[in-house]
Amino acid sequence: MKPDPAHSGAPVLVVCGLAFETAIAAGPGVIAVCGPGPARVAAAIDALAGGTDAGWAGILSFGCAGALDPALRAGDCVMASSVTSAAGTFAVDPAWTRSLQERLPRAHCGALAGLDAPLISRAAKAQLWQASGALAVDMESHAAALAARRLGLPFAAMRIVLDPASRSLPPCALTAMRKDGTTDPAALLRALALAPGQLAPLLLLAADAWRARRTLRAVRARFGTALAPPGGSRSGAPDKIC
Repeated sequence: MKPDPAHSGAPVLVVCGLAFETAIAAGPGVIAVCGPGPARVAAAIDALAGGTDAGWAGILSFGCAGALDPALRAGDCVMASSVTSAAGTFAVDPAWTRSLQERLPRAHCGALAGLDAPLISRAAKAQLWQASGALAVDMESHAAALAARRLGLPFAAMRIVLDPASRSLPPCALTAMRKDGTTDPAALLRALALAPGQLAPLLLLAADAWRARRTLRAVRARFGTALAPPGGSRSGAPDKIC
């Protein structure tokens, strides 16, 4: 990304789930925090905010998600129209969401579901899709939305599908995930040695992850330093988004 000399104003707080997502999100005008999971996200935001909005322009959830809608494929972009979770439904800032979607006209617009733990099986994905109608699920968007509501900041979310709804996650991939969102190769090899039948689904997951990462980089490059919400944007605007 080339720095935009015209860029000025408050930075955007970008909330990610994994270390590679945070690395992609980083850049001028961005403060990135990493999960995985809502507890780590909430702690990171609280540490940075110190009880105030810290002068941020808004909070953006950015990274990967698991598909719930069977029509979505790895690499598809989902622009959130809302975020649903056990804590309730969180609205996105309509003006900010529209400005993001104008640069991503092929993005799918719909609800995101927020969970506190990974959704592993395709049966569980199908059940959540039927119950919520959400297009995709992740573990950070609802924490980001809750923080934005508490701090009185605009909130938006755009996520790239990593694992399709038709596939279950191989347990070895979760076993190998460190608390900081990076992968432990030794732990992955140990898990595969105990369950070699997981190799095939792991290779499929790796291919999906490659597609998602490629799209995530392309999306980030397209926005450059223009991630911030439109001037004066604040939650509470009309509900019509897309």
